Amino acid sequence: MFIFIHKKMKNQFKQDKGTAGLTILLSVIVMLFIIGLITMIFSLMGASLKTATYDTTTNSVVNETLTTVAEAGENLAYSGYRDVACSVGIVTNATDGEIIPSANYTVTNCNLAYSGVAGAFNDTNWNVSYSYTYEADNTATGVMNDTVSGISGATDWFDIFIVISAMLVLILLTVIIITAIRSSGMVGGDGGQGANSVGTA
Repeated sequence: MFIFIHKKMKNQFKQDKGTAGLTILLSVIVMLFIIGLITMIFSLMGASLKTATYDTTTNSVVNETLTTVAEAGENLAYSGYRDVACSVGIVTNATDGEIIPSANYTVTNCNLAYSGVAGAFNDTNWNVSYSYTYEADNTATGVMNDTVSGISGATDWFDIFIVISAMLVLILLTVIIITAIRSSGMVGGDGGQGANSVGTA
């Protein structure tokens, strides 16, 4: 014959009185901070990987026309490409085809500007033949760009999480206040006990 001895164990729960769910709000804020830190690290890593996977590409252009080139300068067509560097070869006057000496212009970041003394070449149209080198996108950089954008977008939800957590704290605080008022006997409860019996013998 087997005898089973059952011992009733008393469950013990941690009770933080007076916190009104503030620990939940604090936990959410800490969690969001950690997520934001991880997001920043992965975004920086992704940006570095994306930069490392660009394809260095070189092309050339023959007789691109720049209008009214003066001291202010005119940008070449591909000046907006990523990390572009231009190497100007031949510059001619667009009207008569006369070669413009390099002493009459300067090239700065794919910007061509007249730099000579006042003369026939100033504020005229030029034909420019040049080569340019830039960092081109490829499949790998496209994937990394989408990945970084997706990871970075996670932070857009942070304000929603904080608002929901704050609302939860307010709800818990309201419940605690209502419970405290009911247990004080100032509000009518079951069996006719409550505010009507306060102060009676």
